[in-house]
Amino acid sequence: MTLLPFHPEPWHWLALGAVLAALEIIMPGAVLIWFGAAAFSLGLLLWLLPDLSPGLQLGIFALLALGWLGLGLWLRRRAGPQPEPSVNQGAARLIGQRGRLETALENGRGEMRLGDTVWPVSGPDLPAGSIVTVTGADGALLLVSPVKPDSVF
Repeated sequence: MTLLPFHPEPWHWLALGAVLAALEIIMPGAVLIWFGAAAFSLGLLLWLLPDLSPGLQLGIFALLALGWLGLGLWLRRRAGPQPEPSVNQGAARLIGQRGRLETALENGRGEMRLGDTVWPVSGPDLPAGSIVTVTGADGALLLVSPVKPDSVF
């Protein structure tokens, strides 16, 4: 009794590695790529040692998969915590940025330019041209506070 109904060739393992890598692109999770690397490694090894039995190939694949997966987990842990992505955070991603008021802040309302966008702002009354820091966001409304004159813009 054999574990596989056929004798895998190197190209079988290389193709499996390519399929797993492609699936990682479609369903990212940083897991399938390591199994793909194991399959690809076994395909290269099988070119060097073409007489490996199918059962031994499966065993080597399992060991390589554990090794590659362990390496991936170690690399992820070594990289440390990843910053939160700024996608879908709206105006909250602008907190901490500085800019000049386009219009005066009167009665707590005005506008400032950040990049190529003019944002509505709320804060203490200030003249146009004042430098402010974004301290918060309420929807698309930025909450700002004045920057001290001795601070560098």
